[in-house]
Amino acid sequence: MLIDSIKGTLVKKNPTSVIIDVGGIRLGIPITLATFEKIPDPNQPVELMTYLHVREDIMELYGFYDDQERDLFMQLNSISGIGPRSAMNILSGTDPIEFKKKIIDSDVASLTSIPGIGTKTAKRIIVELKDKFTDQDTGSDLDFLLVSGDKGKIDDVTKVLISLGYKRSAINQVIKKLVTKDGLDDNIEDIIKGALKLL
Repeated sequence: MLIDSIKGTLVKKNPTSVIIDVGGIRLGIPITLATFEKIPDPNQPVELMTYLHVREDIMELYGFYDDQERDLFMQLNSISGIGPRSAMNILSGTDPIEFKKKIIDSDVASLTSIPGIGTKTAKRIIVELKDKFTDQDTGSDLDFLLVSGDKGKIDDVTKVLISLGYKRSAINQVIKKLVTKDGLDDNIEDIIKGALKLL
């Protein structure tokens, strides 16, 4: 069974879970702190990307603000010794991009500062995931190109493009091309139009 996403009315939210009304059925779904901070207030429409975890005795549906967070959750969940609840706790204690950066840099000390990660787990995460990430995943090359005024524009553009279904990694690559070619003197609408032509 695959449930790719859930769309409905947000009934209630707290830092670890939400209740969403989907056609009269109210679903309780665990979320991360990052998702909690990004979703709207109750009584507003909401859509979450989802992952259905199935065991012999239970089925649990986990919710995420975007594909990037869900993909990282699935990668963590695939590592021996890290179950779905541990993966959610880890993601609640760090920003996904910063987390990937720590893995790429093999920064065991920084990883162990995240709640739920000890030294052995940090080393296991690095071994399992380091080769799966690149600098493009962290956006570090893009940050280098942007001045502080542009970063606000890019955050707004990125949110719009993610809401249209594009992945953050693809968005970062396109924005990097726009910055390198023309800079970011245009307004946000023009930047979005330019990005859509390249996506």
